[in-house]
Order: sequence, then structure tokens, then C-alpha cells
Amino acid sequence: MYTLARPALFALDAESAHRITLGVLSRAPGLTSAFGRAGADPVEVMGLRFRNRLGLAAGLDKNAECIDAWSRLGFGLIEVGTVTPRPQPGNPKPRMFRLPEHRAIINRLGFNNAGLDAVLANIRRADRGESRLGINLGKNAVTPADQALDDYRMGMEQAYTLADYLTINISSPNTKGLRDLQGGAALDVLLRGLSICRRELADRHGRQVPVAIKIAPDLEPDEARALADAVIESGFEAIIATNTTIRRDAVAGHRYAQEMGGLSGEPVREASTRMIRLLRDHVGSACALIGVGGVMQAEHAVDKLNAGADLVQVYTGFIYAGPGLVKASAEAMQQSVSLK
Repeated sequence: MYTLARPALFALDAESAHRITLGVLSRAPGLTSAFGRAGADPVEVMGLRFRNRLGLAAGLDKNAECIDAWSRLGFGLIEVGTVTPRPQPGNPKPRMFRLPEHRAIINRLGFNNAGLDAVLANIRRADRGESRLGINLGKNAVTPADQALDDYRMGMEQAYTLADYLTINISSPNTKGLRDLQGGAALDVLLRGLSICRRELADRHGRQVPVAIKIAPDLEPDEARALADAVIESGFEAIIATNTTIRRDAVAGHRYAQEMGGLSGEPVREASTRMIRLLRDHVGSACALIGVGGVMQAEHAVDKLNAGADLVQVYTGFIYAGPGLVKASAEAMQQSVSLK
């Protein structure tokens, strides 16, 4: 079914195709039932029980419009957002480019979203079924970097009761200065403030919601290790590795190679998997790892699992391979675990 639909979608510009697809799924979530459900066993990660290890990465459903459809499709976890406290339109268009020769996408969307109030209202109306829901939080572009904690704290406070887990996105390359929060004093201030906020919310609501920190693939090894140490010291449960890359070596010469933004898909796969392996070697069992980046087929999900990921997410691979990737990846990871 998707093989027939993809040429028509790819005839449109990437952002229009994205918008149309979400519109169809939000109005007819039952369409996804045609692709079958994954036959994988549940797994416990971050103190949560997931029906399988395969998740939807943040960015595909920024405004939480299609949670029902993603759940019916069989995702073990659905991560919506990135959502910012206030609505923002994002960067000027065009801002999303397909590179089919490389099975890749470049985007500089810039956290375009409807804002916390609208996104949380969509979540309240949604049926997440058996899927776990993550809410990915960012800061508004107009918020100065030294006030970033205020935005993330606002997101945490408002999303806390609706999330199964929360993700702090400090690794998008499309918000000026955001990646500077991944190290040094800025990271310490942010994580310390959010740790205090989480403790207060846990006391207030009688429930501790796990927190994941999403990082870039472009960090140097020592930077990644230092960031992981800070995450563990703060008491947070997971690291998501990785976001998109700003490197262009793998797509050099392509007509879109010099477009600003984050590169996702096949070209980031190996860098993401290397980062997962580096982090697992460093942290041991001290925190969970969620692998994302370049999962274009089921075997790539297994590769990330073997590198040390506990859960695996897809985004660009879903666009290129279609919904069948969900069932295939979840079952391939289950088979891999069963053989160990």
C-alpha cells in the first residue's frame, strides 16, 4: 500500500507531503491497522513497561495530532514534539529537503509547533492505547540561552502528568545556541534546575516521571562521556542518541548538501550507532539508552540494539520505508534478544 502511495507523496515538496500524511492519519487512524501489529514481547526500560522496543522519534508528530494512529500501528513508544512553551512558526520556508539518492532528509524546521497548551490539549483527547507516550520539550527561539531553564521547567511542569516520560531536547541544530547547552556550566545549570523541578513534581503528584536527554551525534567522545556523567549525576534515566547531524561528508556533491539544517537518515546511521556503543561502554547499566538515527530497515534497529540501545526510534526510515518498518523492526529486535 505504501509502495503505491510513496511516489505521489514524493512528488510533493517534503513539508507538504508531511502535512498531508498527518492530516490523513489524524482523520482516519484505523488505516494503520492494515499493516499489522508487531508480535514482540514487552520490555521494561526506565521503570516503564513497553509493549515492544520500537518507537516513533520526536519531530514526525510535533503537535501530537496522530497518537491514535501511531498506537494502532504498533509502536511501543510514541514521542511527540518538540514542543515549546509558546507557539512558534519555525524558520522560513523552504526548510525541508529530501535526498532520495542517500535516503536522507535535511531539515531546518526550527521547532515549529502549536505551543504547550495546544499540544497538551491534543494529548488529552488522544487514545494512546498500549503505547507509552514521551513528550519532547524545547525552548522558544526568542528565549535567551541563559534563560533556557525557564522554558524547559515550564514544559516539565505542564506536561508532567500527561507523559510516560519526558525528553529534554538540547541537540537540535536549528535553534541558535541550543547545542551549547550540551556541556560546561550551561549544562550543569540546566540539569541541576530540572532535577530540582522533577523532585518537586514527583512529591506533588506521587509519581516520578522518567527523563531522557537527547544529544547530538557530532559531540566529541570526551564531550559525550562528560554529558553522560552529568545526566547520571542528575538522576535522570536515559539518553537519546542521537539527533540529526550538521556534517555533510556523506552527501557531499548533492544539490542540497549545503542547505543549512540537520541531516537525518542513512548518512547518520553509523555515527549514531558509534555514539550508542561509546555511551554504553561508558555508562554500563547506570542509565538507559534510546537509539535513533538512520534506521532504514529492521537490521539497522538490531544493530543499535547490539550496540547497547534498550529502545530504538525511527523517523526518516519511516518516511522512506513506510509503516511496514514498525512491525519488521520490533519483531527483528525481539528475535535478536531471544537468540542471545
